[in-house]
Amino acid sequence: MSAGDTRRTEAPFGRRLATVDAAREVGSYRVMRLSDRGGPIPRPGQFYMLSAHDGWAGGSDGRPFLPRALSYMRHRPETDELEFLLEVVGPGTARLAELRAGERVWLTGPLGVGFEAPADEITPVLVGGGIGIVPLVAWHQQLRLNDRDPALLLGFRDASHAAAARLLGEAEMTITTDDGSLGDQGIVTAALARALAQQGRAAVYACGPPAMLDAVRGICARQGLDAQLALEAPMACGFGACFGCVVSTVAGYRRVCLDGPVFDAAVIADGALA
Repeated sequence: MSAGDTRRTEAPFGRRLATVDAAREVGSYRVMRLSDRGGPIPRPGQFYMLSAHDGWAGGSDGRPFLPRALSYMRHRPETDELEFLLEVVGPGTARLAELRAGERVWLTGPLGVGFEAPADEITPVLVGGGIGIVPLVAWHQQLRLNDRDPALLLGFRDASHAAAARLLGEAEMTITTDDGSLGDQGIVTAALARALAQQGRAAVYACGPPAMLDAVRGICARQGLDAQLALEAPMACGFGACFGCVVSTVAGYRRVCLDGPVFDAAVIADGALA
């Protein structure tokens, strides 16, 4: 399928300043809401490059130097606000998580290619692992606005991380945790295999750790189902200049930031996500 206008909003040239309107904790994560006055409307699955306006202040060596790539979780067109979900995994995300209301952020985006909806007779099945639920929140919202009723399967390490499931409101969903502290104990791909066995025609949309995405790819290939995978990769620029985020596909290496981050599962080369 093509990455046409329905999957990509072109970013304005250069970076722009956004203001932090609010920030709050949700279990082990942090939600940050930014005011992006006059910014374009992103497509679910696209991402932004973010960095603190006053410098990273990451330590005596000045780290980190580069912005961080983050999928947007929700866009509010009536207020020009964007929401992001943060998990502290290093100095870059730690600095962003420190930001409070009134502080400013350098923002570039929206970037990349987002999701494409399935045909009307096909049920969308959304599968998220940990912080990978972020683009699925936006996609779930868009599908519901278009009178689609997606199935939701979300996997987390524990109940503290699974608190992020509340960001999807009262939507019906299946939750798994590694330790069984909330929902079903086990991995979300096992829940996916069970759910697909009960579904009619389905198309799977997934984001999460590489091993999870590889398992989703295998399950869908064996059942002859279409799947779209939102990949995560370290990025230096976000617009295809540095070739630092490539993934191996059946047509050669492709840049996650420009040709993705959403790829059809069938084009990902064997072993690329292992």
